[in-house]
Amino acid sequence: MINVLIADDHALIREGLKKTLSGEPDMTLVSAANNIAELFKQLAQLDVSIILLDITMPGESGLDALKELRQKYPHIPVLVLSFHPEHRFAVRALKAGAAGYITKQSATEELVHAIRKIVSGGRYVSAALAEELAAELDTASDKQPHETLSDREFQVMRLFAAGKTSSEIADELAVTPSTVNTYRMRILEKMKMKSNVELARYAVDHKLIE
Repeated sequence: MINVLIADDHALIREGLKKTLSGEPDMTLVSAANNIAELFKQLAQLDVSIILLDITMPGESGLDALKELRQKYPHIPVLVLSFHPEHRFAVRALKAGAAGYITKQSATEELVHAIRKIVSGGRYVSAALAEELAAELDTASDKQPHETLSDREFQVMRLFAAGKTSSEIADELAVTPSTVNTYRMRILEKMKMKSNVELARYAVDHKLIE
């Protein structure tokens, strides 16, 4: 039996995934977590074959959670689910330790196949993303500005773009406001921008925030 644990803060998404899995006789949803803290609490108590992880949840980011999962539960593969287009987040997720990446829009069609492939030891990305990644390797194209950021800088950039203040971001990430401002300076420098307004416009144009 393939025991699936879902970590997603959207109740409708959890119900949709549960419905999709209910038609598979060899798959069962053992639990659903609303946040990262709850996810780790449940992992300590349950026998889990695969984790379905929403990459953007309140509190700790999905990318940070992925790295922690790889350290604490390296034997449990993670399939990332996201509203964001694959080419914007998939490479970061795979580098952070994900075994696969699908968008929530395509989950109904791809979920079962992705789970089976990953549980059997493989990795999963859509055919469209695989072609896009191959094309990028062939052309060796220059990186987009946001692709030059570290994972933490990328996380902070998205929070600033979403309209959060340095203090709010500091509280969310459990760091000092001065640390956040240091990140902001680096981000603006790397992306060759001058203000949070520019960051917000860029993030919206590139579909980096919902």
